[in-house]
Amino acid sequence: MTLVTVDDVRGAATRIASDVIRTPLLPCARLSDELGLRVLIKPESLQNTGSFKVRGALNTLLTWKENGTLPEGVVGFSAGNHAAAVAFAGQRLGVKAIIAMPHDAVESKVINVRRYGGEIVPTDDLLGTTEELAAQYGYPALLPFNLPEVIAGQGTVGLEIAEDAQDAAAVIVPVGGGGLISGIGAAVTALAPSMRVIGVEPEVSNALSLAMTHGEVRELPRAARTIADGLAAPRAGNHTLENALAYVDEMAVVSENAIGEAWADLADSAKLIVEPAAAVGLAALRSGAVSLPAGSTVVLVVSGGNADLVKLAQARMG
Repeated sequence: MTLVTVDDVRGAATRIASDVIRTPLLPCARLSDELGLRVLIKPESLQNTGSFKVRGALNTLLTWKENGTLPEGVVGFSAGNHAAAVAFAGQRLGVKAIIAMPHDAVESKVINVRRYGGEIVPTDDLLGTTEELAAQYGYPALLPFNLPEVIAGQGTVGLEIAEDAQDAAAVIVPVGGGGLISGIGAAVTALAPSMRVIGVEPEVSNALSLAMTHGEVRELPRAARTIADGLAAPRAGNHTLENALAYVDEMAVVSENAIGEAWADLADSAKLIVEPAAAVGLAALRSGAVSLPAGSTVVLVVSGGNADLVKLAQARMG
């Protein structure tokens, strides 16, 4: 299996440049003082569709278009952010998007998908329903993480970090199926080799670290029920596993309580609307699951901002 390279990521950056926001690195004085680190936030919550996912979806469809294989439509599965990204990319390129989503998907994510013309199929079996949709319509699956084109697109986050924070000691990345950290790892390892690439998962949804431990993709023993719904992947993928083994320096897990507390505090500290998945990096630093030398620079990837605002308000109230 061929690894995604920094050249693949650079190619993706060129393809998607006109349709994505180059998000800044924002210093966060409050968290820096608390943690004894120089904390920089990469706010993909400000990205088109409200998450990093649009980078991978766009790069995939644009690559297929370059290759002359752009389909009439695509299918996929998602808790919401990938669904909105596929709908957004499909709208840009005239491709129909049909996405399997959980019955209990966050309402803001459902609204986001429909805003961009995506068709939602509610289901309790994301993978099975996606296969059924592919067979019914004859459309290819644009998967949320396990495609090289998706990984390369997500890697543009790492390309920007390497350009803007060459001296950072580490980048901490939320992990579900592993597409984001695989792409970031490909870029950062090549361009800023002293920067550690650290992934964080909910302890109840650790599909990538499970695969890395065993050297093969394994299904989680039970369906993940986590506050960080964007990280609830049923399994990693063969592509994300191989790239993670090559590019990821460390993996950590955090509890549901730690995620909930960090979610509220990250929104307050950074003055950003974020979703729980975006807060696992802060949870890992606070809990000691990830430790860095005092005074070093760390980049927290804030992966998305499609939050349930009622639950966010409740979390902030304790």
